[in-house]
Amino acid sequence: MLNEKILKKYLPLTHTTYYILISLTSPLHGYGIMQKVEELSEGEVNLGPGTLYGALSKLEKDGLIKKIAEEEKERRKSYILTELGMEIIKHEFERLKTLVKRTQHIFTSEG
Repeated sequence: MLNEKILKKYLPLTHTTYYILISLTSPLHGYGIMQKVEELSEGEVNLGPGTLYGALSKLEKDGLIKKIAEEEKERRKSYILTELGMEIIKHEFERLKTLVKRTQHIFTSEG
C-alpha cells in the first residue's frame, strides 16, 4: 500500500511529472530524459534544464526515481524509476482511465 502522504502530494500528476516518470522506465541521463519526454508527448512538453533538474531532485528526494552510476567519460548522471515511482504512475494511469470511462459517453455517438 502506498503512503497516503506521497499519493496526495503527487496525484494528480502534472503532464511534466508524468512524462518524466514514464521516460525513466529505462535508465536515462538529463538530456536523454528531455528528448524522451518530447518524443512521448509528441512535442507537447519541452523541458528546460532548470525545470528538469528541479523535478529530478524532488522526485529523487521523495524516492520515485533513483540516481544510478555516472558515466565516467561524460560525467552524466543517469536516473531510473523506482518501485514507488512505478506505483505512482499506475495510480495515475488508473485515475485517468476511470475519468475517461466515466465521461466518454459525452464524446461518442452513443450519447
